[in-house]
Amino acid sequence: MLNFVIALLAAAVVLVPLAKRLGLGAIVGYLLAGVLVGPGLLGVIEEVDEIAHISELGVAMMLFVIGLELEPKRLWAMRRDVFGAGTVQMLACGGALSLIALAAGLGWKAALLVGLALALSSTAIAVQLMTERHVIATPTGSTAFGILLFQDLAAIPLIALVALLSAAPGPQPGGMPFWQSLAVFAAAIAVGRSALGPLFRRIAGTGMREIFTAAALLLVLGMAGLMQWAGFSLALGAFLAGVLLADSEYRKALETDIEPFKGLLLGLFFLTVGAGLDLSVLRAQWPLVVAVAGVLFATKFAVLAALARPLGVPAPMRLTFAAVVAQAGEFALVVFSAARSGALLDATQANVLNSAVAVSMALTPLALSLAERLAARVQTAPPASAEDIHADYAPVVIAGFGRMGQIAARLLFAHGIRANVLDRDPEQIGLISRFGYKVFYGDATRLDLLRAAGASDAKVLVNAIDDVDANLALVDLAREYFPHLAIVSRARNVRHLFELRKRSVAVIERETFESALRLGRGVLETLGVAPYDARVAADAFRRHNVATLEAMYLHYGDEERLLTAARAARDEFEQSFQRDRTLAGERSRAGWTTVPERAAQRTQGRGDTQETQGHPD
Repeated sequence: MLNFVIALLAAAVVLVPLAKRLGLGAIVGYLLAGVLVGPGLLGVIEEVDEIAHISELGVAMMLFVIGLELEPKRLWAMRRDVFGAGTVQMLACGGALSLIALAAGLGWKAALLVGLALALSSTAIAVQLMTERHVIATPTGSTAFGILLFQDLAAIPLIALVALLSAAPGPQPGGMPFWQSLAVFAAAIAVGRSALGPLFRRIAGTGMREIFTAAALLLVLGMAGLMQWAGFSLALGAFLAGVLLADSEYRKALETDIEPFKGLLLGLFFLTVGAGLDLSVLRAQWPLVVAVAGVLFATKFAVLAALARPLGVPAPMRLTFAAVVAQAGEFALVVFSAARSGALLDATQANVLNSAVAVSMALTPLALSLAERLAARVQTAPPASAEDIHADYAPVVIAGFGRMGQIAARLLFAHGIRANVLDRDPEQIGLISRFGYKVFYGDATRLDLLRAAGASDAKVLVNAIDDVDANLALVDLAREYFPHLAIVSRARNVRHLFELRKRSVAVIERETFESALRLGRGVLETLGVAPYDARVAADAFRRHNVATLEAMYLHYGDEERLLTAARAARDEFEQSFQRDRTLAGERSRAGWTTVPERAAQRTQGRGDTQETQGHPD
């Protein structure tokens, strides 16, 4: 067992970072690691089914965390995406794939079952890819996620269909009729909404963090097990548990406790998918497997791309949407196993289909990258003439059109300064395009996209990306390929500020510092401090803070000296407070009114006269 764990972790540690460095994504790295340690190569994993059940918990925990972000009201608002888009996708993709299977020589029963099974997508892969690209919270992500939820709900009827079409008695979902499964589902919702809140309140009252974590794990596993017993999927049960606690005050604590387990088990899930790939079938019938996987992916991609517009997916995101959902899912493997037991498929057909499903899952990150590049190229097609190039010139390129990027762009726009904008949100793109901005959809840290946005000719790059790693990557890219650009950047925190300073960024603005100072000034003025004095206090604080950061930056990289500088700054800050308190006491003894006194005076209706007398400005 120890050798198995060591080999599994070693393969993941080596291949996952390598795959990310090559631009293939973490999922491909996990799949390759699984193939390496699987029975087809090193043979460390002999019985994939033994760990497959454990690895499925990673998908369940991922869906639980997603459910925590969806309050019941929001989930109800998604009903169009779940039942509308989900039904349309299932019928369209399932129908097209069934016709292809029928044309390939399968009987109508097998063709119908194969088409519907292949219409299902991999929730784990699709959600993980959307999360990595920050798409899950967008309208496109909502539509895709609604489709994936509907597919989880469609699992029971599909298994029941195997039993109906099979010559031999087939498996029944959870061993109970469909209506009983729905009754268990409804009962779980009713009990969960009334009992989970008080239960976690009592557990949190013990003050024992480890018990709270144990309760969170028990909730996820218990709900997942209940739904599996009722015939639903593990993932759907965990998602339901998350939704029931989405409006709870313990949501963030639960998410924090589950996150480490989710990451480890989700990686294990992708490892088992790779280990389950039958290399003997690939070696013996690889042309057929590749052909089936290619036809499967191409058909679903084409159907989804055609459906994207009626489903309301914005134009720049339609290829991405199609690529995310175009693979076959892990549940298809369950259906094919049941179909083989029911004599609807023979062993060879089931093995080829299983291998094709695994190949389609492995190809998804690559296909998504190609779809994004194609979408970016369509959005940023090069101008046809020199006049077009001149017309597209803008002295400023803005990367990231969130809160800070929008304000900077509006200020420039008000002064008649053109700016080209890079952003990943299609809704923002559609909005600002109407105001004359040249907009480029995609990742601003890509050299081709940055060059297409006019970085070669621009004078200033406004780096308003909120993700710290992407923000710094953009600075490094601009420094290497566009050294003439003056860079103005946002900074999320002090460490980010220091990293930008190391890169000689021209102007750096901490995203909350100035607004927090103005907030503090507002508090002082509300409590009765004269506006001038409040401004002086804020300016003094700003100077002290900037001086502290300058002193700390001199030792950035030397943790011990940096901590010493931070302690010295803290001591100086405490001394400043002490001086301020002494000064306030002297003013009080000299007849000046204090802030609480002036507030009380205003409450009693005497504030204006006495405040003027007691505070000579």
